[in-house]
Amino acid sequence: MKSLKNWKFHARKEGYIELLVEDRHVFRIHMLEDGLARVLLMRAGTLELDRTWSIAPKEDVPWEGRSRESVAGFSLPAFQLEELQDRLILTTQKLRVTVHRPLWLQWEFHDGLVWKPLVSDRPTGAYSLNAHGDGVEHYQLRAPEHRYYGLGEKTGDLNRTGRRFEMRNLDAMGYNAASTDPLYKHIPFVITQQQDASFGMFYDNLNTSVFDLGNELDNYHRPYRRYKADAGDLDYWVIAGPRVLDVTKAFVRLTGRTLFLPKWSLGYSGSTMHYTDADNAQEQLLGFLDLCRQHEIPCDSFQLSSGYTSIGDKRYVFNWNYDKVPDPEALAQAYRDAGVRLIANIKPCLLQDHPRYPEVAEKRLFVIDSEYDQPERSVFWDDEGSHLDFTNPAAIRWWQSNVTSQLLEMGIDCTWNDNNEYEVWDGEARCQGFGREIAIKHIRPVMALLMMRASLEAQQRFAPSERPYLISRSGCAGMQRYVQTWSGDNRTNWDTLRYNTRMGLGMSLSGLYNVGHDVGGFSGNKPDPELFLRWVQNGVMHPRFTIHSWNDDGTVNEPWMHPSVTDAIRDAIRLRYRLMPYFYTLLWQASHEDEPILRPTFLDHEHDPQTFEENDEFLLGRDMLVASVVEQGAREREVWLPVNETGWCDWHTGDWYEGGQYVSLAAPLERLPLLVRGGAAIATGECHKLNDSSLDRHRELVIFPAPSGSANGVLFEDDGISHGWKSGSSLLINWTLEYDPDFIDLKIVKTGSFRPAWEQLEVSLKVQDARPLRINGNSRTTLGLAEIPDHEHD
Repeated sequence: MKSLKNWKFHARKEGYIELLVEDRHVFRIHMLEDGLARVLLMRAGTLELDRTWSIAPKEDVPWEGRSRESVAGFSLPAFQLEELQDRLILTTQKLRVTVHRPLWLQWEFHDGLVWKPLVSDRPTGAYSLNAHGDGVEHYQLRAPEHRYYGLGEKTGDLNRTGRRFEMRNLDAMGYNAASTDPLYKHIPFVITQQQDASFGMFYDNLNTSVFDLGNELDNYHRPYRRYKADAGDLDYWVIAGPRVLDVTKAFVRLTGRTLFLPKWSLGYSGSTMHYTDADNAQEQLLGFLDLCRQHEIPCDSFQLSSGYTSIGDKRYVFNWNYDKVPDPEALAQAYRDAGVRLIANIKPCLLQDHPRYPEVAEKRLFVIDSEYDQPERSVFWDDEGSHLDFTNPAAIRWWQSNVTSQLLEMGIDCTWNDNNEYEVWDGEARCQGFGREIAIKHIRPVMALLMMRASLEAQQRFAPSERPYLISRSGCAGMQRYVQTWSGDNRTNWDTLRYNTRMGLGMSLSGLYNVGHDVGGFSGNKPDPELFLRWVQNGVMHPRFTIHSWNDDGTVNEPWMHPSVTDAIRDAIRLRYRLMPYFYTLLWQASHEDEPILRPTFLDHEHDPQTFEENDEFLLGRDMLVASVVEQGAREREVWLPVNETGWCDWHTGDWYEGGQYVSLAAPLERLPLLVRGGAAIATGECHKLNDSSLDRHRELVIFPAPSGSANGVLFEDDGISHGWKSGSSLLINWTLEYDPDFIDLKIVKTGSFRPAWEQLEVSLKVQDARPLRINGNSRTTLGLAEIPDHEHD
């Protein structure tokens, strides 16, 4: 690597300045919004990849990608430029960047009162390029107060400080949730937390890369952090806080808003490889419906693992094994009649003996080998196969045609886009690139993104009146625009339960809000009753709740697998359904207000330093504190209650606690320790079938009173499945609560034309309170929907 040092000012243009570095490289600093900047280094004035698929500030990118040099969708605020003898200074209202000699940048953030240090490049070498054409490096200084978060789906502690991580998509079957790296996703976004001046760094480069966040030391330099990519461009975005929450929300607005999925996607989703691998798969699958009815387990969807496509022991996408599944349409109809949606597993690689391999190869729909004019061959599912090239419009059409004819027309509702890590390690293998050839090394994670987009569009065309639901295991920044995701093929043990939670929070901080885990563990031997129950209790508090397995001992993870805890499993799942109005409102807020659903406790309590200590609890929305039990044999749970103005209430007992202390909560095997922000109200329901909104006839607002203070909240309602919300067919109920020594005052207003099946809103206090409750000025406990006044806009 050759360090870049010498520069001279070259030009000022709308929204950016341009430097000429070492008399040949172009170095641009863009000021795109107040609090958003970008640095782009163009080797010898050119880009290795002139497109991006991750940057989508206002609308989705074209299929062929967005021009990397485009500034569309940004306001480009005015900036001041000072040219001094040894430096340049660019200033907007919130950001100031100083360009020093030799080349290094110093960033500052204005918090409304004063300029505060944000971060500085390493003065002793900040930028390096490989002299032979590949590879880039960027060094910044570390400060003792820095805490590092994000990087998407990473194992171990939530605070990444002191570790090194690699971005290289792998099918990490049975990974260690405390240490394995790399994993499935490519999200090169790291958040630095510091008081009043947090920031995010997003490196828009899809090549294999490394982040070193303090693992590496060098006596010749001050403490530093390092980013290195094997190839591609140095193109990084700086997102200034002041809070971590501000940074995360801004990153979602930069890379695209979260897809608003149907309400039934929040229900329990059944799954196991065992059923579809069985010789009598259709019988086993129908038996699952009977067992759900028998054990009174609510269920809204089921994920068909890839065994339905098998020939022998191998998997062949878009191939139905009619010996196992004699009548797919009848199977799908039985599930639909039971109110359960089917989601089919599909893979983007055709094994070399796939019945349709010659046809696809002849049409040149595969990624092409770098040396020979033939499909690349890579190891895939105990054989070799070739990956479809989703930068080829003909391959997209082929894929969508098969999604439609082999799945949707059979009665399958949705797609599970799996095994899409594109482990094509011939980095120079050629992709069609929508008419401009690209080496696979530059866009490997984009293939998963385009795969899920192709599936999404097929589903939208087939059922245009319904909101689509998709899952994808792999992907890159921007995948939240299309899919729900999960943490991949985890391993059954207590450590996985603990660290999967932190993985989910890391993904949430990185813009992937709709996430979950394989409850019970995917690989390894079956969980014992205690571990399984604790895993379910944790899983029901995630946006995605799926029990899924491929157990080494041939067992199946199912709600009724351990009779000794089946009743407690049922109660945990029913708790999730009772909380569905709250969950669904969070899903809407994630999509429309860019609010994370899963939140580390510090996200809303940065003023409380104790919340930054590694812990096993998390917030579900702003108002619910989940304290999952992750230690074998534990029957009590010590929880730190973040400092706030209204304290915290026990969900089960209503007991009120002041924030800023540890409390020990009872955690018998059948109970998930759960708290509610003091003074808040949680909307609940009783519907156990989310596919039919006409059954959702009860709504209750449960108030957890506080001694003093105020609280507010919202409830979102629509039909749960259509796009009607876009044209105003939705209902938003806003409430505020004021706590006075002599009364509790609840004010409720509504907005929107949608009218749900429930007609009355019941209001209850979790515990008896001597203060009278007034609802819109009157003493009552029930309010008819028609009685709720319309919100008067200013």
